[in-house]
Amino acid sequence: MPISLAKLDQPPALGPLDGRYSAVVAPLVNYLSEAALNRARIRVEVEWFIHLLSVDALPGAPKLSDREETYLRGIPDTFGEREIAELGAIEKETVHDVKAVEYFLQRRLGTPAQRALGAETVLTEKLAPVIHFACTSEDINNLSYALLVRDGIHKVWLPAARELHGDLSELAGTHGEQPMLSRTHGQPATPTTLGKELVVFAARLGRQLDRIEADEFLGKINGATGTFGAHVVAVPETDWIEVSRSFVEDKLKLSWNPLTTQIEAHDWQAELYSDLARFNRILHNLATDMWAYISLGYFAQVRGQGTVGSSTMPHKVNPIRFENAEANLEISSALLDTLGATLVTSRLQRDLTDSTTQRNIGVAIGHSLLAIDNVRRGLAGLDVNPEPMLVDLEANPEVLAEPIQSAMRAAAIAGVPGMDNPYERLKELTRGHRVSLAEIRDFIDTLGLPPDAAARLAALTPATYTGLAAELVQRYFNDAVD
Repeated sequence: MPISLAKLDQPPALGPLDGRYSAVVAPLVNYLSEAALNRARIRVEVEWFIHLLSVDALPGAPKLSDREETYLRGIPDTFGEREIAELGAIEKETVHDVKAVEYFLQRRLGTPAQRALGAETVLTEKLAPVIHFACTSEDINNLSYALLVRDGIHKVWLPAARELHGDLSELAGTHGEQPMLSRTHGQPATPTTLGKELVVFAARLGRQLDRIEADEFLGKINGATGTFGAHVVAVPETDWIEVSRSFVEDKLKLSWNPLTTQIEAHDWQAELYSDLARFNRILHNLATDMWAYISLGYFAQVRGQGTVGSSTMPHKVNPIRFENAEANLEISSALLDTLGATLVTSRLQRDLTDSTTQRNIGVAIGHSLLAIDNVRRGLAGLDVNPEPMLVDLEANPEVLAEPIQSAMRAAAIAGVPGMDNPYERLKELTRGHRVSLAEIRDFIDTLGLPPDAAARLAALTPATYTGLAAELVQRYFNDAVD
């Protein structure tokens, strides 16, 4: 019988993010892991406890000293391996994750650690009822997820994506004037510049990053079905709507949602995940285009990085970073789509489908983060190779048919005779067979164009027929500075 890998002292990771690629996505563990979720729950419970006492929401409850508030806030701050194990043991008894957090915090009242604050402390077991007061589990969960997703995006994912955007922008700016043959429908088309094509992606990705940075993170704390029912029965004289608003907005710095069922509707999550998936798909488009440019020889992959391109063909350097990115972006986008579609629906006032679904948020964002890392590494391993670009341009002089027929149209509009049927005449000259630059120039001489127009066209080559591509690149960077 083979050794059971599941019974090893340290069983291997089931998924690649926690195994093969763990080093790349490790920063997300602080925000989107199960332990991070429990730490956030503890933080929300602690802050709700402090808030209730600080705004006098509960008549007869004592005020906390600064040292007592510091002690309480230190509970999530010091949440480590021992506390994770303790909370896990409690949950095995409660079979309820949020209730386990409540019991975990109750143990921190009346302990030697808090008594060390001084004899004047009010943090005794008598305050245990304040923990989780009038809360349903989703009051804690929705706020915890909002905090975690916000911080995971703003502290990990966005910085990485912004660095990728910077790498791509730098590459585009450096090669803004490098002429390159375009391909529309896979066929030779009007020349462009490498920088202009890359800056198109930079602009697209940058726009999505701005949207993601501006996305809202909503939260609620209003009881079992969003009515503040238990609150007003227990303490009718307190303005519970204001207590809720001030807690979510002022204490947690989230956008307050006052109108919910038992759950916050998760619409903000669907909006965010849609933006993330759109970023992914644009990045996927970049990865496939870079792969194609490498296959055309427009980029040389830098050798000497210790990589093996093929197990049998020593000459190969495969574009594996871009291929790896493609796969991870597809997985990430599929998960983000599922999250967005599932989370906006809850039967009547509550069902539990969102609980399992949200535990995959880190996986979805992790695959995107891994793809970003791969694209950055792929871009860093490239050298622009102008020679194949020039060869392709020189081999396709027929792309000059477009400016010739456009010049004929302009001349016809200006009243120059003999400019009839320009498109058809250029089609007859160029379609279906090879044509040389010399033949094109001879054709220009027969047209009877005004001398200035004829001279412009005669001087034109595929490599110089790039229009305002270089200027568009420069304008993009000028606008970014402004």
